[in-house]
Amino acid sequence: MLEAIVTMSLLAAVFGILLGYVGVRFHIKGDPVVDKIDAILPQTQCGQCSYPGCRPYAEAIAKGEADINQCPPGGEATIVALADLLGVDPKPLNPEHGTEAEAKTLVYIDEEVCIGCTLCIQACPVDAILGAAKQMHTVIASECTGCDLCIPPCPVECIHIIPVKEDISTWKWPSPTPTGMPISSNDQVTATE
Repeated sequence: MLEAIVTMSLLAAVFGILLGYVGVRFHIKGDPVVDKIDAILPQTQCGQCSYPGCRPYAEAIAKGEADINQCPPGGEATIVALADLLGVDPKPLNPEHGTEAEAKTLVYIDEEVCIGCTLCIQACPVDAILGAAKQMHTVIASECTGCDLCIPPCPVECIHIIPVKEDISTWKWPSPTPTGMPISSNDQVTATE
C-alpha cells in the first residue's frame, strides 16, 4: 500500500514538472496591439463586422486585413478610439455592416406568438435566448447585447426590439469630446463661444 502511494506521488511530481516545463517552453505570447484593440471593441460578439466575434475582428485590424469602421454597435466612438490607438484618420461607419443605433436596445420575444422553432437560439451569438424545441422562448436581458441577429430567422415575427431603460445599472458616464464637453447619446452639443 505504501509503495503505491509513493509511486503515485513520484508520478504526480514528474508529470507536474513536465507540464510546468512545457508551459514555460511553449508559451505563446499574445499580441499587445490585438489586446488593446479588443479592449476598445464593445464585446457584443454580433458578427456584423463580418468576423465571428470581437477578438477575430481585432486580430484582422492588427494584421491590416480589416478596416476600423466595421463595428455598428461600437459606432463613431469606437472608430475614433481605434483611429487614435492606431494613429490613422477616423472614417465614417461602413454602411455595408449596418448603422449605429441611437440607444442601446434589447430584444423581447412575444411568448404568446412564439412557436418554439429554436431558429433564434441558433442565431444568438451570446446564448441570451432560453428555450427548447416546440416550447416558448425568452430572452435573458442581462445577457442580450442588442445585436438583433435573432430577428431575421424568426418565421412568426415574434421578436421585437425594445430600448434599454436607463437606470443605475445601465447608465454610463458620458465620454469626453475633443472640445472637453461630455456628450451622451441623449444630449445635443452646441458650440458656444
